[in-house]
Amino acid sequence: MKPMSRESVGSEYMHWAKTSSHARFNLATSGLANVRLEELKVGLEDLELTRDGGYGYEPLQRALASRLNVAPECIVAATGTSLANHLAMTAIVQRGDEVLFEQPTYEPLLALALYLGAEIKRFERRFEDGFRVLPDQIEQDISTRTRLIVLTNMHNPSGVLIDQETLRRVGELARKANARVLVDEVYLEAFFDERPPTAFHLGPEFVTTSSLTKAFGLSGLRCGWIVAEPEMAWRIWRINDLFGVMAAHPAERLSVVALEQLDGIAARAQARLTKNRALAYRFLDARDDLEAIRPDFGTIVFPRLKQGTAACLCSVLQEKYETSVVPGSFFEMPNHFRIGFGGDSEVLEGGLERLGAALDELG
Repeated sequence: MKPMSRESVGSEYMHWAKTSSHARFNLATSGLANVRLEELKVGLEDLELTRDGGYGYEPLQRALASRLNVAPECIVAATGTSLANHLAMTAIVQRGDEVLFEQPTYEPLLALALYLGAEIKRFERRFEDGFRVLPDQIEQDISTRTRLIVLTNMHNPSGVLIDQETLRRVGELARKANARVLVDEVYLEAFFDERPPTAFHLGPEFVTTSSLTKAFGLSGLRCGWIVAEPEMAWRIWRINDLFGVMAAHPAERLSVVALEQLDGIAARAQARLTKNRALAYRFLDARDDLEAIRPDFGTIVFPRLKQGTAACLCSVLQEKYETSVVPGSFFEMPNHFRIGFGGDSEVLEGGLERLGAALDELG
C-alpha cells in the first residue's frame, strides 16, 4: 500500500476492494450475504420514485430515531456509513485541526481526515492488549488543538468491542479539551438483540455513525445515519446540501420497509453468523502458525502470522487458490490479515480450506 499523504485523493483500501478483492472464495467481505428483494414483503407503492423536498424522509427519520432511542432531530440519514463519516468529519474538522486516531484503524477514515487537511496523531490498540482502547494513552496524546477523536466500535479490523466505561472516559477527555468523539458503530449492529446503546447517549460530545449494511445484508439500500446533538445534526444536514443533496427515494422507502421487518432479517443473519463464527474459530484453533483475538460477536476476525508478513500469503491465495482476504497492510499491520465470515457457509468452508493449504505451502 502506498503511504498516504495530505495530497492523496481517495482510499487505497476502497480501490483495492473494488478492483482486486473479488474471488471465487471471497473472505474479504465484512458484511452479511446480501438480502434479495424477493425476501422482503414489498408493494409497488414502496418503490415510488420521488418525494417532496426537505431534510430527511419523515418515516425513515422516525424509524431510525425509535431504533436508536433518540429524538428525530438528532438523526441525519446518509448514504451508508461511508458518507455518514464523511459528513460528520467535514462538519467537525477544519484544515490544520488535530485529529486523534486509533491505530490500527479503517483506512478510509484516515484517508478522509488527511483529505480534509487534518493533522493526525495516533494512539495504539495493541494485539498484546487485546486491541483494547486505553484511555490513559489518549490522555497522553490529546491536546488543546485536538478537535476530534476517531474510534470504530466494534473495532475495524479486529472486531473488539469498546465497553461503555471506556467510552465514557474517552468522552470526559474530549469534553475537557473541547473536542468531539466520532464513533463508527456499523459493526455494533451485529450484536442484534444484545446491541449496546449508541455512544451518543454518553454525552453531547459524541457523534456516532452506522448503517444497515454490515449486520443485515442490506448494503444495497445504503441506509446509513449520523446521531448528533440537534445543533450539530442541523449543521451536517446543511453540509449534505453540498454532497448528497437528496437521497434516492425508493431506497428511503425500502429502508423503512426493511426496518419494519428487521427482526426476521436479524434472526437469519444471527443464525448464519453463529454458525460461521464457529467455523472460523475452529480453523484458527487448528493452526499453530496463527494467533488471533476471538470476539464473541461481529463479522470479522484479524489473525496474526507468527512469522513473516501476509503480503505473500494474500498473493498466493488470490493467484493459486481463488481466495481473498484483506491484507493487513491496509490497516498498517502487515503481519495480519482480516477474514470476513458473514457470507455463505459453503464459501467460507471452501475459503478456509484453501487458506490452510496456502499457509501449509508457505510454511
